[in-house]
Amino acid sequence: MSAKNPEYDFKWCPGCGDFGVRRALESALSQRSIETELPAENTVVVAGIGCSGNMIHLLEGDMPYGLHGIHGRTLPLSMGVKMGRPDLNVVIVAGDGDFLGIGLEHIGPQAARNLDVTAVIMDNQVYGLTKGQSSPTTDLGTITSSTPYGKPEEALDALRLYLTVGASYVASTISTKVRDLGVMIQDAMNHKGFSVVHVQSPCTTYNNTFEALKGNPRKGIAPLAWDIPDDHDETDQAAAFEIASTPGVPVGVLYRDESRMTFDQRANEMSGKATPKTPEELLASYAI
Repeated sequence: MSAKNPEYDFKWCPGCGDFGVRRALESALSQRSIETELPAENTVVVAGIGCSGNMIHLLEGDMPYGLHGIHGRTLPLSMGVKMGRPDLNVVIVAGDGDFLGIGLEHIGPQAARNLDVTAVIMDNQVYGLTKGQSSPTTDLGTITSSTPYGKPEEALDALRLYLTVGASYVASTISTKVRDLGVMIQDAMNHKGFSVVHVQSPCTTYNNTFEALKGNPRKGIAPLAWDIPDDHDETDQAAAFEIASTPGVPVGVLYRDESRMTFDQRANEMSGKATPKTPEELLASYAI
């Protein structure tokens, strides 16, 4: 894959969960182009720093625009893209360290704004790119290269965080469910508002959780991943919190709120109330 980028060497480790996310995202973008009859260039994929950031360099097929930004700042960058071109479909690809570590401070404000973007978060519970240090979602007591005697703080509960700060679409799954994940990402892109698709995407080098997530009956290992019941009311926030508080990894859409205005809609509404000034009036306003 790196042959397409001879000046760089973008790679993922064999078996990395991000390969599944890539295939799902490619499928979702392809289906969106068919449904909307819009070209791939109508989408902008915004990435931060980390293994997840390589996504924009490794996508195959018709290419969307890609913006490989700085660590933890995918949300401010995507806000800039969306406010400059509200007609574009903006997709964030980020990891648990990038989005929930240094980028944590941006989630609440964008959820409150209901910024119309889709964030696909690949959670491997470590900083995989920089040799396996503990991340915000690493479990308490886990031994990593940065916590040789065990991680001293509890893991951040990402799903409950998204619901608490007001994300209007929250979904959860694992990277091995590629087809279902593609449908989920497409559904999230169609949602008008701040969408988060949180994907457990194991790191085969530093934190291989594939067996724990999928289970292994022969070894007596029950799967951590479980399907959200079909009768779950996605519009019920209390029910979504109950699912997010249940042990394991729920698979499906926890919550959606289609009633809220998006940030660009509110901005347009507010700008319509403003009285434009002539250049002469603007200059006069600066006069002492």
